[in-house]
Amino acid sequence: MPVFRYKGYNSQGKIISGLKDADSERSLRVALRRDGILPTEVKPNEGEAENPGTSAKGPKTSSIDQFIARIKSIGDASPETIAVLTRQIATLIKAGVQLSESLSALIEQAERPMLKQVLSDIKTQVNEGRSFSYALSRHPRFFSDLYINMVSVGEAAGNLDEILFRLANFLDSQNKLKSKVTSALFYPALMIILGGGVMLVLMTSVVPKLTEMFKDAGKSLPWNTVLLMTTSDLLLNYFWVLIPAVALLGYGFLQWKKSKAGRIVWDRFILKVWIFGPLIRMMAMSRFAGTCATMLSAGLPLLKALEIVQDVLGNRVLTQVVENARESIREGDSIAQPLKRSGEFPSLLCHMISVGEKSGQLEKMLENVAMAYSNEVDTKVGRLTSLMEPLMIAVMGLAVGFVVISVLTPMMEASSLVE
Repeated sequence: MPVFRYKGYNSQGKIISGLKDADSERSLRVALRRDGILPTEVKPNEGEAENPGTSAKGPKTSSIDQFIARIKSIGDASPETIAVLTRQIATLIKAGVQLSESLSALIEQAERPMLKQVLSDIKTQVNEGRSFSYALSRHPRFFSDLYINMVSVGEAAGNLDEILFRLANFLDSQNKLKSKVTSALFYPALMIILGGGVMLVLMTSVVPKLTEMFKDAGKSLPWNTVLLMTTSDLLLNYFWVLIPAVALLGYGFLQWKKSKAGRIVWDRFILKVWIFGPLIRMMAMSRFAGTCATMLSAGLPLLKALEIVQDVLGNRVLTQVVENARESIREGDSIAQPLKRSGEFPSLLCHMISVGEKSGQLEKMLENVAMAYSNEVDTKVGRLTSLMEPLMIAVMGLAVGFVVISVLTPMMEASSLVE
């Protein structure tokens, strides 16, 4: 009898997993539900990834094929695409269309092959009697844990259309927040690339010619001219060492940042960076409040909501605070107190949460906080954009000015000696 690995929720809402033998996946799901377990994932105990649209016993794919599939699904799995898809499903279900028929309609209008394949697999799973949340969990690149858990709650409560509308609104708000920050950082990044390109051309084509002239003159040169000439020589003669060295340092930094200790140190540093640190913290607070409000209003238990929130904060320091808060809540503490003690969460947020707990309107308070921080992020992004433009122009002007002065100073001294 084959052995399957399963994950699911027990009657208390806790995540459980394990191994169990059964004749088939369907029989195992029936047995788990009979034992009071709501399965979210059942697969053979082989540790092999499944392709969208294939069964657990389907052909195995190589790592190269998986990489190509991941690249192809980037556009299909974009947050904007998922938000539109979610709203369409919610609209069809609310209109009285069955879930299977709704998926069929979306499959017909899907233009991207990868998205069409994923939707076809979801429809197949639903038609075979599996839950919608389980079908979604087979495609983690498209649907997050937050998405899957909220759909599971909607299925259990019988208000799937309402939950999907909330999910669509939440995804839209998060996408707008992300696009604002991305747009604000686009111009400075473009200026850095263009400025670096201009400096590279000057250092590798113009400065070397002037360097030869200065060397032939045999005159003592100012420190800035010597620095410019030394930098130009390094770029021209040792680029074959500099490029691998920079790549190696970059790779080492990324590996260090992925480690547990390195991630905490880096995330703590990011939160303290001038201008960007407060902005990143506000974005995290907006995601925290918005995600919690969405899940609590959908009927998800508080501890489960906080567990999912940890994955959307994007900062390990703040994630640790939420983890500690969950432990404190299990011991009977309130939500606001452990967050306030950490010193990482703003006092306004902690105060609003405390008021929401006492008044029984925690979801409403969190929605207000999320809206307030979203508006504040919008304001700060506008200020940052207006500040970065002149700042980048000034930096580029100083860099080019340094090159010009370093070149013209010895030339002017030489011409004065000739006169």
